[in-house]
Amino acid sequence: MTTAARTAPEAPPASLSSRARAQIADVLDGRWRDMRRRTRQIAAEPDLVSIPGLPMNEHRERILAGLQSLADRGEVQRAFPARLGGGDNPGGNIASFEELLVADPSLQIKAGVQWGLFGAAVLHLGTEHNHDELLPGIMSFEVPGAFAMTEIGHGSDVASIGTTATYDAESEEFVIHTPFRGAWKEYLGNAALHGVAAVVFAQLITHGVNHGVHAFYVPLRDTTAPVDARGAYPMLPGIRSEDDGHKGGLNGIDNGRLAFDHVRVPRTNLLDRYGQVVPDGTYSSPIDSPGRRFFTMLSTLVQGRVSLGGASAVASKLALAIAIRYAEQRRQFTGADPGVETVLMDYGTHRRRLLPLLARTYAVQLLHNDLLERFHGVFSGERDTDADREDLETLAAAAKPLATWHALETLQTCREACGGAGYMASNRIVGLRADMDVYVTFEGDNTVLLQLVGKRLLTDYGRETAKMDVAGQARWVAKRAGDMALYRTPLRRASQSVRDWGSRARSATELRDPAVQRELLEDRVETMIEEIALRLRPSLKGTPQDKAAAFDANQAELVEAARAHGELMQWEAFTESLESVTDPEGRRVLTWLRDLFALHLIESHLAWYVVNGRLSAQRARTVTSYIERLLLRLRPYALQLVEVLGYGDEQLRADIATGAEGDRQAEAMAYYEALRASGQAPVTEKELRARGESGPPVPRPGGPTGADVDGEDHPDEGDQALGAEAAAVSA
Repeated sequence: MTTAARTAPEAPPASLSSRARAQIADVLDGRWRDMRRRTRQIAAEPDLVSIPGLPMNEHRERILAGLQSLADRGEVQRAFPARLGGGDNPGGNIASFEELLVADPSLQIKAGVQWGLFGAAVLHLGTEHNHDELLPGIMSFEVPGAFAMTEIGHGSDVASIGTTATYDAESEEFVIHTPFRGAWKEYLGNAALHGVAAVVFAQLITHGVNHGVHAFYVPLRDTTAPVDARGAYPMLPGIRSEDDGHKGGLNGIDNGRLAFDHVRVPRTNLLDRYGQVVPDGTYSSPIDSPGRRFFTMLSTLVQGRVSLGGASAVASKLALAIAIRYAEQRRQFTGADPGVETVLMDYGTHRRRLLPLLARTYAVQLLHNDLLERFHGVFSGERDTDADREDLETLAAAAKPLATWHALETLQTCREACGGAGYMASNRIVGLRADMDVYVTFEGDNTVLLQLVGKRLLTDYGRETAKMDVAGQARWVAKRAGDMALYRTPLRRASQSVRDWGSRARSATELRDPAVQRELLEDRVETMIEEIALRLRPSLKGTPQDKAAAFDANQAELVEAARAHGELMQWEAFTESLESVTDPEGRRVLTWLRDLFALHLIESHLAWYVVNGRLSAQRARTVTSYIERLLLRLRPYALQLVEVLGYGDEQLRADIATGAEGDRQAEAMAYYEALRASGQAPVTEKELRARGESGPPVPRPGGPTGADVDGEDHPDEGDQALGAEAAAVSA
């Protein structure tokens, strides 16, 4: 690698106007921007922020106190009914909740357990009598609670959980029971210490009939008795609790396990919006189909999935703000000027590592804003049809995996980009990385969620083809044959290569065209789904074993198609958001960022595009070369593009994200500059050898030590190249 290739000149100052910055910030923060920004300020308060290295027990007590503080101030009740003191604002509630991660992810997740799972289950699965009796204590945090759905033996497969709730008509009680070890409720926040009640999911059995999974409010601890040495109330008879202990992250939350030995609760403790049992044990439901009833109940709890995607976007933004601030100050290895070391952000490898992640983080946040709008429409009642709920479920199932996986990749890359400083707990990135790890698993395992998205895509594809008459099917077959001839023949690829060689600039212009970007991203999704559907078609008339085997053979590709669908939706959300930025410079820079997101996606799947004839080898090279051009264009705006994310020193709380590193670098440069100017700087052994001298150097009036008598510097080019390779690795 040559010196010229390794760096660009130090970025000239570039400034977005205050109007442009404000518009971009407003687009990113979305409809409930004021609530987001208020919570960011609250999340910087000393009593709420994380303390690295705090022992687990102290961390748990600190988070418990933090939740009580939030409840006392009315900061966490926005989603609940106004008649009970809430705000009837489901979208604003989640937007605000996501920003609690800025303080401490444990604070955010424990709040999510209390009000987003435990409280939301009562709200959405219960009816008015449940609300009036149970919600006030939940909202005020007088009743800390657990959400007891997951079992050791059944994670994502909720329909098969083993816990039972058998109705006893004589006593008008449900008997909650854990029949075997695999049916223990597991990984439950608040279950080890603080929870005094739980919403327990169990198979509802009455008159010998299993009506499927329903939710029950179950008291856990005797709040009239003294607390033990851990500060926990004793368990009620028949209930067992175990502490999960130290985890890989989120150690401010008292996760634990629960089991029930024939525990009785009143009939009215059934959360009965979707299933009712009258005193004699007769069961009824407004939804006849057991399968549809089950999925409808689970769909009401989608807010956990929605909020985890948004919180992951917050984590990505924090990491990039820290890493890019640091990269604008940290200097390493000399460049064209042997007396000045190069800023990290001026290395091509560093731009390549961070700026595409920044572009994707914008895309993640902008799609999340769309998801929040849909969520609010359904749960506020503004747009609450079956189709709206189905679309919300699919979008949430696509957005959460992409956002959470992206957060882990971003945190790891930012950690590495900050070198050893990034590994220090005081600079937060490693702590965030540990806390965010489980986000890819809970509220729906990412791979399982993408399978759900893939199945929806296959269903939609099947509906479209089913509508065709014979003539339509004939046209479809002809079109598909034409596509094969158009894209996959050597002649097509050869002619495209000739055009590309003739005008590389024209190829780059086409890649900037949003219609071309959409076509490339959309075509990949549609082609993959079509090919999977055609491969599955012969098995549709086979045995259940045949169908299962065919689906299993295509499962990995279906997940990849679902991921590509999510990426397409991110691109669409990004592109649509450009309309809200009317400042010309702001829109231009944001368009570059959108283009970087799109082309980086295409570049990551170049093999598919080339193999399937969508891009020639030459045009594929143009994708990469234009990405490099975009990185140079965006380089001067990098710092401003993280500043508009809205996180200042008090939210980032990382020494390397302040001006401290810049001060250290300035001090070092001033020291060496003064030393050179004094004429007292020692000469290096290499300089001596270059002059053929073996003794001490002859003092030279003026000029830097190490310059030849003609006053010109001749740095060792071999050392420059070696430094460049080292920079590429360590920067």
